[in-house]
Amino acid sequence: MLSMLQDRLCTDQDLLMMQEGTTMRKVRSKSWKKLRHFRLQNDGMTVWHMRQPGGSAKPSFSISDVETVRKGHDSELLRSLAEDFPLEQGFTVVFHGRRSNLDVVASSAEEAQVWMQGLQLLVDLVTSMDQQERLDQWLSDWFQRGDKNQDGRMSFQEVQRLLHLMNVEMDQDYAFSLFQAADTSQSGTLEGEEFVQFYKALTKRTEVQELFENFSADGQKLTLLEFVDFLREDQKEVGHAPDLALELIDRYEPSASGKLRHVLSMDGFLNYLCSRDGAIFNPDCLPIYQDMTRPLSHYFINSSHNTYLVGDQLCGQSSVEGYIRALKRGCRCVEVDVWDGPNGEPIVYHGHTLTSRILFKDVLAAVAQYAFQTSDYPVILSLENHCSWEQQQSMARHLTEILGEQLLSTALDTPLPTELPSPEDLRGKILVKGKKLTLEEELEDKEEAESVLETGQGSELETNCHSEIELPPKKNRKGKKAALCPSFCPAVCCQSEAQAAVCDPGAPPVSEQKSKPILCPDLSALVVYLQSVSFHSFTHSKENYHFYEMSSFSESKARNLIKDAGNEFVQHNAWQLSRVYPSGLRTDSSNYNPQELWNAGCQMVAMNMQTAGLEMDICDGLFHQNGGCGYVLKPEFLRDTRSSFHPERPISPLKAQTLLVQVISGQQLPKVNENKEKSIVDPLVKVEIFGVRADTTRQETSYVENNGFNPYWGQTLCFRVLVPELAMVRFVVKDYNWKSRHDFIGQYTLPWTCMQQGTAPASTQRPSSSTSASWKAWNPERDTSWPEWAHSQTRIHDESLVQRQIASRKPGRGLRQRDLKTHYPLQPTCSQLSVKGKTDQGCSLPEQPGGDFTPGLYRDSQESPLDCSPLAPLVLIRASLSSLALSIVCLRWVRRVGRSSLIFPVCPRLEGQ
Repeated sequence: MLSMLQDRLCTDQDLLMMQEGTTMRKVRSKSWKKLRHFRLQNDGMTVWHMRQPGGSAKPSFSISDVETVRKGHDSELLRSLAEDFPLEQGFTVVFHGRRSNLDVVASSAEEAQVWMQGLQLLVDLVTSMDQQERLDQWLSDWFQRGDKNQDGRMSFQEVQRLLHLMNVEMDQDYAFSLFQAADTSQSGTLEGEEFVQFYKALTKRTEVQELFENFSADGQKLTLLEFVDFLREDQKEVGHAPDLALELIDRYEPSASGKLRHVLSMDGFLNYLCSRDGAIFNPDCLPIYQDMTRPLSHYFINSSHNTYLVGDQLCGQSSVEGYIRALKRGCRCVEVDVWDGPNGEPIVYHGHTLTSRILFKDVLAAVAQYAFQTSDYPVILSLENHCSWEQQQSMARHLTEILGEQLLSTALDTPLPTELPSPEDLRGKILVKGKKLTLEEELEDKEEAESVLETGQGSELETNCHSEIELPPKKNRKGKKAALCPSFCPAVCCQSEAQAAVCDPGAPPVSEQKSKPILCPDLSALVVYLQSVSFHSFTHSKENYHFYEMSSFSESKARNLIKDAGNEFVQHNAWQLSRVYPSGLRTDSSNYNPQELWNAGCQMVAMNMQTAGLEMDICDGLFHQNGGCGYVLKPEFLRDTRSSFHPERPISPLKAQTLLVQVISGQQLPKVNENKEKSIVDPLVKVEIFGVRADTTRQETSYVENNGFNPYWGQTLCFRVLVPELAMVRFVVKDYNWKSRHDFIGQYTLPWTCMQQGTAPASTQRPSSSTSASWKAWNPERDTSWPEWAHSQTRIHDESLVQRQIASRKPGRGLRQRDLKTHYPLQPTCSQLSVKGKTDQGCSLPEQPGGDFTPGLYRDSQESPLDCSPLAPLVLIRASLSSLALSIVCLRWVRRVGRSSLIFPVCPRLEGQ
C-alpha cells in the first residue's frame, strides 16, 4: 500500500498539483476569510500551509486525522457565504473527534475539485493500510521529525533530539550504544532499516518477549501447535483454536516462508498482539448482543442536551454540525428548541440569549441524512416548542415533508398495548417527543386559534411561566396547552425540558394574559409515544399517567428524588421514560455525572456533548457496547416495577466483588506540552471506580520522575464493589505537578461487564504516537485448563493483610509489588506479567449468557480510527477481580480538542461508527 501511495504521488495529476501548492481562502466566519497557501508534503501524509508562497510553513493537518471531505453545498458556513463565493469553489475537511471542520474556498471550481478528489483518495489509501503498512508509515513519520536537516539520514545529535521529542530521558552512553549497534554500515548515521532496528531496540518489551518464549520451544518461533496452545491457554479460545491459529498466522506473519511452514515469528506475534483480532473488548459485546425487543423504558438511551450548540449556552454558535456529530457518535435523542423566525420559517437557538440561529428545516435535513448512519435504532426528537400557531403549522409540515417515511406519525398496529414499543419495533423511525392535545383540547384550540388570528395576536405566544416550568395539571384545564418563555425571562431559565413547578402565585391566570398559548393540532398529532407531562409525585404518575407519557427533571430535582425516594424512582423508570437535563446555571456547557442518574434507572440522561471531560468519558464508556447503537439494556433489577433496589442504600442482587489492579509499566506516554521540546513528563496512574455511592472511589500510584517513555510503577490497588452491574472503571494518566493540580495526559473508561479473558493487546495510533494494551483474565472455578495450584489458591486469609497495607500506605500511594509477592504467587509461565488465580471465598460472579462474567471497556467514538503498532505507548495494568484475574497492558493516547484520551482501539465490528 505504501508503494501504491508513492506511485500515486508520482502519477496522479491531482496529487501532483497538491504537492505544488495552491493559494486558497480559509474561512472561519462571515468576517474571517484569509488567504493561505496550502501544500501537500512529499510524504503524501501531511498538509502544510503558509501565509504566502515562499513564507514560513506550518503543519495544517495530517491525512490520518481526516474523516471525509464534503462539497461546499454541504457546508453550513459556506452556504451562508453563497453571495460572496460560488459553492462549487468551496469544500470542507471534516476531522475525526472534536476538532473543528476546515472550510476552504478555492479560486476556481476546478481547483476545489482537485483538492477534494486528492484528499479523498489519500484518506481511502490510509484507511485501507494493513498492520505492517501502518507501522512503516508511523516509523517514517518519526524519522522525518528527527531528520532535522532532511538529508535522509540521522546523526547521533539528531537522535538525541528525537529522544526528547519522544518524551525519553535516557543515559547518553546507553543511547549511543544502541545507536552504534543499529549503525551496521558504520557511517555514523542511521538510514532506513537501520533506524527501524534502532527504534525496535529502543522500544523492546521484555514482558512480551518472555510471554513468547514461554510458549516457544526454541525462543525463535511459535509452531502451529505452540500457537494453538497459546490461544487455548492464554486466549481461552476453545473448540476452534487450530483453525483460528492458521488464519492468524496467514494474516500476521510477515515472512512468506513462515506462512508456508505455518509458524509465527516474534514480529508476527507482535503484529497479532497489537491487532484488532487481539482486542481487549469482549467480541461478544461488540455487535448488537443484547435483547432489543424489550420496551424503550428498559434501556439507557444515549441523549444530548441543546444539541444545536457547539459552544456555551449564552453566546455559543448554533449549528447543524452539532446534530451531525451527535448522531454519528451514536446519540439517539437530540433536542430542538424552536422559535418564531423571519419569513414564516421557524428557527432553532437558545431563546433570549446571544447564541446564533439556524433554520428548523436545516436541522431536520441533517437529522434525516445522518439519523441512521451509525445505528438503525430509533431517534427521538425532543421538541421545545415556542412558536406561534402559524409557525407550528410550518414545523408540522417540515417534519412530515423532510423526514417522510422515517417519521413515526401513527401508533404501531398492536392490539391493546400496555407498554412502550421496543427499539426493534421502531427500527429506522424518528419519534417526536413533546406536548400532545386531547381530542377535546384540539377542538377548543381550533376555536381559540381562529379568535386569536382575528384579533392579530397570533405572532408570538407568551405566558407568565418560562419554558422549563409548567402549571400544575388540573381537571379540564383550558388555558394551558404549551408553556412558553416570556420575552423578559433570563437566559438561565431557558433549559431543555418542562419540569414540575408552580408559577408566580401573584401572576394573572393564563386566560387573562396578553395572549393565550395554543398548541397546533397538526403538530400535536405527530407526538405518538413520547408525550411530555408534568411530574408531581410517583404516586400521582402511577395513578394518572400512561406508559406513553414521560416527564423531565432538572439534574437537581432528579438528585433530590433519588435521595428522598430512590426505590420509587427505580420502579417508576421501569415502566415510564424519564429525561434528565443539565442545570440552567451550566452556561459554560459543562456536564454532570450521568452515573448517579443511571443508578436510578433514568433512561435519557442528556449531556452537553460538545464538552469533553470526565462526565462525557463515562457516558461514552457505557454506550460503546452493544454495537454503539445508542441503547444499552438496563440491569434486571432496574427493569422490575417491584424492584427493592435503592441506589443510595444498595443491596446488590449478587455478592460484592474485589478488584486488584496492578499498574506495572508504561511506554511512550505523550507530553503534556508538546511545544516544549525538552520537557519530560512525571507520569502517575489514577484508577477510579464510578457506580453507586458506596462503590465510587479512587486510588493512584506514585509518580515516576522524568520518564514518559518507559516508566515502571509496579504498584497494586485494591477495590471492593457492591454493585458491579452499574460500575464503570476509569484509568487516568497524569503528569505530576507539585505546584498545582496534576496535568491531564489521557484517560480510558470502560464498563465493568464487557471484558473477555485472555492476553488481548489493544493498540492505536496517531501520527506522532500510539499505544497498545495486553491483558490476561481467567476464572479458575470454571476454567479447568489452568494448573491445579491456580484452582486451589485462595486469599481469604490474606484479605486483612491487604487491607492493613492499604490503610497504612502513604496518601495517594498504592501497594508496592513487593508488599504482595509473598502472598500472591506469580504464574510461572508468565514471569512478572500476571498475578495468578486468586479467588475470594464467599464472592461469586454473575452468570452471563455467554458464560463467564467479564468486565468491559470503551472506545471514545469521537476519536480518530485506531491504528495498531507494536512500537506504541503503553500502560501495563494487571487486575484481579474476585476469582477472575486479568492483566491490561497499556492505554492508548489520542489528542482531543481541549483534552486528550488514552483509549483502547475500536474493534473491526465498530470500524467507522
